Amino acid sequence: MTDIFDREKRSEVMARIRGRDTKPEMIVRRIAHGLGFRFRLYRKDLPGSPDLVFPKHRSVIMVHGCFWHRHPGCKYATSPKTRARFWEEKFEGNVVRDRRNEAALRELGWRVMVIWECETGDHGAVAERIVRFLGGVDGG
Repeated sequence: MTDIFDREKRSEVMARIRGRDTKPEMIVRRIAHGLGFRFRLYRKDLPGSPDLVFPKHRSVIMVHGCFWHRHPGCKYATSPKTRARFWEEKFEGNVVRDRRNEAALRELGWRVMVIWECETGDHGAVAERIVRFLGGVDGG
């Protein structure tokens, strides 16, 4: 199957895909903040510039898009039919980079939790995971 867009339009569409402040990230941020947790965003001094950094808890939350980060078994982790080899290499590179960043963070003494895009639809479940991960609600 060929692409429905010409090269220029496809480039324009792909350029609009954001890496920060995505809808799933904003959902997780609102939930964490509403629970009383305070965090920093995208700390460049940490491997992978984690999405949410909780310095007080020495913990980070990475919010991964199912498509880009290849959520195993997820219906959203589809693969494009065109340029299959390119996409396979791109996705594999993303997964390898994610593993490397998580390992580096753990080696530095940080705890890491991944929340997948498809999980953000259930706000209650996300809130429970965050509370369990960070060890209870705090005010500061």
